Amino acid sequence: MRLPILFLMASPETSNDTASRSRAPAIGFLQTRSAAMAQLYAQLDRVAQTLATVLIAGESGVGKEIIAKSIHDRSQRRDQVFIPVNCGAIPAGLIEAELFGHEKGSFTGAMQQHIGYFEHASGGTIFLDEITEMAPEMQIKLLRVLETGTFHRVGGTELTKVDVRVIAATNRDPLEAVKQSILREDLLYRLAVFPLRVPPLRERACDIELLAQYFLEQLNLLEKTRKSFSPRALEVMRTYNWPGNIRELKNTVHRAFIMAEELIEVPSPNTNAASKRPSLDAGCLNVWIGTSLADAQREVILATLDHFNGDKQQTAQALGVSLKTLYNRLLSYEGSGDPAA
Repeated sequence: MRLPILFLMASPETSNDTASRSRAPAIGFLQTRSAAMAQLYAQLDRVAQTLATVLIAGESGVGKEIIAKSIHDRSQRRDQVFIPVNCGAIPAGLIEAELFGHEKGSFTGAMQQHIGYFEHASGGTIFLDEITEMAPEMQIKLLRVLETGTFHRVGGTELTKVDVRVIAATNRDPLEAVKQSILREDLLYRLAVFPLRVPPLRERACDIELLAQYFLEQLNLLEKTRKSFSPRALEVMRTYNWPGNIRELKNTVHRAFIMAEELIEVPSPNTNAASKRPSLDAGCLNVWIGTSLADAQREVILATLDHFNGDKQQTAQALGVSLKTLYNRLLSYEGSGDPAA
């Protein structure tokens, strides 16, 4: 029986926590007053001194690559190369050749020998981001490399040996990914020799203002300005949930900085979302780019029904659907609690 994997992190605390009032050492821009992050940094410092494989779990935008780079920078390999690889950005048909290289003529278009990321990272660290996006058959090959430190280039027969420390990351729950057959269980346990979980920004609300001020300081330094946040802007940022985490906060601060003269105001993200609902203008329905197809279809149906003053027969004819289909759609909107239905 395998032991359960425990992702190491202290419980989230409130901004009034005594420990949160002392600022822990910063990692990159991941500055903190959070006791949970301070504990994470302590764990990071310990594992950095070893050769253990690390699996970092956390939502998109929490700074997983910065955590990985910090492990490398604190390790005995700090003077060697650190190579980040986004597994989700490489097409499935190319990822083996990108990771392990290929020989000349091994496939159509292979005009010369290609050295892969693992060979380039030998002696240093490779960071495999979005590891759960890697195809299962590729996960098997990665597992062998982790266990033996050897591989064959695509189309090659010579065994290549490398000395690479592997740090991986995922924005999924790793155990849930195993249950869904997205991540191989044996690969999970090989990667998660030392698992870390980076908390989302909503679990470290005491850091929101600290991070926002840090981003503002960097922008002021870059642009040679002296802009500052209004009290209202700080309140808006403190009370927002930040589903996009630190990345969303950084982009929000940057946009507000560009629009401000001296005092920076931050519009409520919730208000912005509400303002992007479709609107009618002289019989034309304006739908924002990025609106889901289901939402756009709903708005078209409801706007057309309103245009014909509730006449369902005319609405169905105008939309090119049967009356039964229209009734079914309207019933589904009522069931979803749509106030416009």
